[in-house]
Amino acid sequence: MSKINPQPPTDFTGIETSKPANEAAGFTAVLSSMKHIFGAMPVNRGLKALFKLNQKEGVDCPSCAWPDPDGERSKVAEYCENGAKAIAEEATTRKVTPVFFQKYSVAELSQKSDYWLGQQGRLTHPLVLREGHTHYEKISWEESFKLIGNQLNSLLSPDEAIFYTSGRTSNEAAFLYQLFIRMYGTNNMPDCSNMCHESSGSALGETLGLGKGSVRLDDFEKAEVIMILGQNPGTNHPRMLAALEKAKRAGAKIISINPLIEAGLLKFKHPQEMRDVFFGGEKLTDIYLQIRINGDLALLKAMNKLLLEAERKFGNVFDKDFLINQTENYENYIKSIENENLEQLSTICGIDLDDIKAATQLLIDHKKIIVCWAMGLTQHKNSVVTIRELVNLLLLKGSIGIEGGGTCPVRGHSNVQGDRTMGIYEKPPKVLLDNLQKVFGFEPPRKHGFDTIEAIKAMSEGKAKVFVAMGGNFLSATPDTEFTAKALQSCDLTVQVSTKLNRSHLVHGKTALILPTLGRTDLDIQADGEQFVSVEDSMGVVHSSKGVLEPISDHLLSEPAIIAGIANATLKGTSLDWDKLVANYDNIRDLIEKTITGFEKYNQRVRQDGGFYLPNLPRERNFSTDTSKAKFSINELKTVQLLDNEYLMMTIRSHDQFNTTIYGLDDRYRGIYNERRIIMMNETDMAEAKLDKYQVVNLYNNHGGVERVAEKFIVVPYNIPRKCVATYFPEANVLVPIDSFADISKTPTSKSVVITINKAV
Repeated sequence: MSKINPQPPTDFTGIETSKPANEAAGFTAVLSSMKHIFGAMPVNRGLKALFKLNQKEGVDCPSCAWPDPDGERSKVAEYCENGAKAIAEEATTRKVTPVFFQKYSVAELSQKSDYWLGQQGRLTHPLVLREGHTHYEKISWEESFKLIGNQLNSLLSPDEAIFYTSGRTSNEAAFLYQLFIRMYGTNNMPDCSNMCHESSGSALGETLGLGKGSVRLDDFEKAEVIMILGQNPGTNHPRMLAALEKAKRAGAKIISINPLIEAGLLKFKHPQEMRDVFFGGEKLTDIYLQIRINGDLALLKAMNKLLLEAERKFGNVFDKDFLINQTENYENYIKSIENENLEQLSTICGIDLDDIKAATQLLIDHKKIIVCWAMGLTQHKNSVVTIRELVNLLLLKGSIGIEGGGTCPVRGHSNVQGDRTMGIYEKPPKVLLDNLQKVFGFEPPRKHGFDTIEAIKAMSEGKAKVFVAMGGNFLSATPDTEFTAKALQSCDLTVQVSTKLNRSHLVHGKTALILPTLGRTDLDIQADGEQFVSVEDSMGVVHSSKGVLEPISDHLLSEPAIIAGIANATLKGTSLDWDKLVANYDNIRDLIEKTITGFEKYNQRVRQDGGFYLPNLPRERNFSTDTSKAKFSINELKTVQLLDNEYLMMTIRSHDQFNTTIYGLDDRYRGIYNERRIIMMNETDMAEAKLDKYQVVNLYNNHGGVERVAEKFIVVPYNIPRKCVATYFPEANVLVPIDSFADISKTPTSKSVVITINKAV
């Protein structure tokens, strides 16, 4: 029997490089969008999807969680290049039928690239891989649900089952999913938040009382200064560029902080703006600080010390009334920041002190400050304390709860924030559990469940025997690929609810199921007629999403219908009519309204144009901490110490991917084409290591005494700070140690991986 390969194959595809771009979007992005859309489906189907994308009462884009404008939206294209790529992936007319799985064994498929797997098309039928077999085969929905129910009910404890959730899942599906899981008897609900913005939620919840951002989209046009840390909006959140362009034209200054010079932070050419088309677009960044990987905490401390010095000199830099009346621990924080050494902080972050002073001067001179960040801040050992320090900065300036000022963690998955609101959380708050007990008449489990890291370890140790994934690509999204693969293979049953083929289907338990589901673009017709779902964006707006395309198979079920099928087969003696809930999603929303705070008149308000905002107390300068005040925090600075032959690696996305979905092989803005197995290195570091351009190398991590190897990567000289390197995920995830994660949040340290590099033999 051929060996199952949990990692992408190491075959090269023909690298080409050019000078990195200095602007994002423009006509090139339009051409790329059309190429992907019309290469995946007929023209009329593609246009139908695009014209409804991000429109009111249309399809919510699955590619990211950037908010839609509250008012008018472009009738031509209220979407970006990556949104078009996401729709092309989902709405494709290519099909992966049971005949496909007769042709290819699981072992053969595991030798294919992630790009190839995704390009095969949409899954059409439920599939089973029975113990000892080599090929998936067709199975009925009824038998699938029975198999899952029997396996769950045979466990010694509900805690032997793990239920993962992707951020793509709708509010309705997420609520039903957590309800079923808690009725079954466990809180084992790891989700993609554990691997991305858990650090944001931990830091913001502790300091401001809410683990979400505090700004609205229109705050960008009112901001005076916008700081962007650890984020590449040109690739990961391209519609954000339009908001930044409006902010610039309204007079805002932008400070960008990133180890790489990203095109989307330099200049934006809006393809729908004649001014941009004819005159070359809008310069975005005013001050670019090319920081060392994980130097953000040192930089923020330096800025805050400079703010303190300016306050003592001029007396008008801080918002004193706000500090006195609505914050706590200010005096202790000031004492801690007094002891910091500016020259030392400058050295640690890799930014010249004069450049830090120039950036800080913008903060000294202005109060309406928005701070944006993404996974470049959240995936380090010190992520939570770093985010707490940027909260300190905003508190000093009184820039929380004002127009044009506040926190803006930019989420990736389109409903990852909504899933958490719906109760997808391994550490559920007491109020949620109490409400579930009150509304549904059962005692929900109170013991905390497994997060992602704990879930992988539980499977590895035999403490968990069933793994169910509601969307996503768990194997490729998680750290320590080989370790995670062995953990999944230790399970008795793995279940993947999916739209397309991915590597998680190929690394499986003794028995494996693939359950094909409707996507965002698909018409969802249930017993009471056509349905819509709802989602929550990065800024707390809940709005509807309604599919418009005929599904490519009659054998697909919606996520709510799949959850109901599993619940009916598993739960015995429950009085809840799961079939009635699925017949009309209004019935699900009625239960959400009774259970989750902020969803009053849910069915009425979600039908309003653009939906509605959830309550956000920090936005109103109210803080639901234990003292009802915003909290300053003292954050210890610890640095990663590298040996002479070591480098600090961060994993990043290419321009042709969204999370683990690979749209193509080009990273256009960075000038890297037709290859993903690359490592970006500083040219001086290359010379010292005697490495040539396009040298083939192996990468090693030895955290905890375990050697992890990523074979055959091509060295690409790049503008990146000394001793820092960058690679794409999921190819380099094998190097991210399972035991290296952020303090408090336990987010994997995918942006702070210590590696060595050797020439490949």
